[in-house]
Amino acid sequence: MSTSAQTEEVTGQQGTLATVFRLRKWAKPHRGAIGFMLAAATGAMLAQALVPLVVGRAVDGPIRHHDSAGLWALSGLALLFGIAEAGLFFARRRAMALAALGVETDLRRDLFAHVQRLPVSFHDRWPSGQLLSRLTTDLSTLRRFIGLAAVFIIADTLTIVVVLVLLIHLQMWLGLLVLVSMIPLIAGTRRFELRYSRDARRAQDLTGDLATSVEESALGIRVIKAFGRRPHMLSAFSADAGRLRTAELTKIRTLGLFWALLEGLPQIVLAFVTVGGVYATAHGAITIGQLVAFVALYLQLVWPIIMLGWLLALTEEAGSACRRIFEVLDTEPTILDPAQPVPAENGTTLRFEDVHFRYDGSDVDVLRGIDLEVRAGETMALVGGVGSGKTTLTALVPRLYDVTGGRVLIGRVDVRDLRLDQLRHAVTTAFEEATLFSASVRENLTLGRAGVSEADVDEAISVAQADFVHRLPFGLETRIGEQGLSLSGGQRQRLALARAVLGRPRVLVLDDPLSALDVNTESQVEEALRRVLGSTTALVVAHRPSTVMLADRVALLVDGRIAAVGTHRELLDTVPAYRNLLSQSSELEGVGS
Repeated sequence: MSTSAQTEEVTGQQGTLATVFRLRKWAKPHRGAIGFMLAAATGAMLAQALVPLVVGRAVDGPIRHHDSAGLWALSGLALLFGIAEAGLFFARRRAMALAALGVETDLRRDLFAHVQRLPVSFHDRWPSGQLLSRLTTDLSTLRRFIGLAAVFIIADTLTIVVVLVLLIHLQMWLGLLVLVSMIPLIAGTRRFELRYSRDARRAQDLTGDLATSVEESALGIRVIKAFGRRPHMLSAFSADAGRLRTAELTKIRTLGLFWALLEGLPQIVLAFVTVGGVYATAHGAITIGQLVAFVALYLQLVWPIIMLGWLLALTEEAGSACRRIFEVLDTEPTILDPAQPVPAENGTTLRFEDVHFRYDGSDVDVLRGIDLEVRAGETMALVGGVGSGKTTLTALVPRLYDVTGGRVLIGRVDVRDLRLDQLRHAVTTAFEEATLFSASVRENLTLGRAGVSEADVDEAISVAQADFVHRLPFGLETRIGEQGLSLSGGQRQRLALARAVLGRPRVLVLDDPLSALDVNTESQVEEALRRVLGSTTALVVAHRPSTVMLADRVALLVDGRIAAVGTHRELLDTVPAYRNLLSQSSELEGVGS
């Protein structure tokens, strides 16, 4: 993953314009508005450029000959050009809003949808702040590019070409002087592009790092306050903010030097143009009106040149933002629907056949040759020490990860042969860390699932002993806040459990679902769970003996292998490793006797 510590050098990378051109897929539906925006911007700038020619004609004609009638006509023409410029400017702004916001909205939707399709292994590697900055800051940069820089780079370039042609037409040698003065600008622009692109990328990556720091601090505020680590976190944040400030200042310094070139060189050329123009006028090479028109036209050229520096800076930022966005979009999802999916069976037997698994980037298998069968309607408890692979094994059932060897079957069907929506409708998981969303209780329970009745919701709440939701200020419509932090750990876990059992899934995977419950609530939930587990196939990660007692059989996992399978009593009597593992709990005496 590209972070601030891994910022790539720009030299040798895909060109900025080529990178930005990849946005054409999202720009295509808005090409009408974009085309109109370009035409309006070009027309407005050309109308502005024609005014000096009218002024020059007025100086050589009506003003020189004291012809007030002719002056009114030329004044009216200049006014007409001004009105046209104003009207076209308004039209461009309107089209810009439609096109730029349309492209940004479509790209943001597709990027978010793509992030949702990417496997859990991708999210394991990427800090959330880096994704957040791409979905917000980088897309806003692209919007500014589409609505402003992309249009005005073309419009400015056309204006510069037209004005140069008019200058050469008015006075060839002075016009050629202006043309030659553009060469240092072109050379400086190329050097600026390379340097600014590198500086912009570093600043954008550091913005992502800072977003990660803010998010982690916000989510961990209870820990920070409880341990009195506010000064430490503030110091770490200040260091990140300081690095971002340094990167931004470096970027500004690069831009400032380039602007100094863009501002300074045209003024030097203007001095030569003025002296040369006066000399040419004094010797009759051009008229006073032509000199006025030439100087006015040249001044019209200065602003597009200066503006070009800012537009190129915005283009480089857009190119860097594009590269960051396409780092995500170019990541191919690895867990997909099969090319030829097979129909799901009614059977609910869960089998692991010679299952191996290793995480991306690792050369060590976490699971090594797992063979295990959970019979239809049976509850199997997974017991093992820390790092034995229990949670990893449960994650293979709904294909949060895919096996690297062997296969997982529901009935007689490999889970990789089922459509993902079919599989995840049949298999429901409750995780040890209960994740809730900033939404109502009802929305957290159903997660938009269709066909869920009020009776289903009430039953799930009853099973999970989550009746506390009815005592919230607005009942099921109460919004519980980000991560559900307004609730206790036990309340969050009960809601997550209710969400898992909602709709009675055919296969239920529970990753230590009772870890945050007090003893009294735990016994109530266990009693309710027995009713649910009696009608479904369940795989339960258990750390407490009381949870083990919910299972029909127990599988002991040691170092990624199944060491023993049997009932709780059988393993307790015959497997010392199992007995030693459970002896670490103070509950052993109560449940093992």
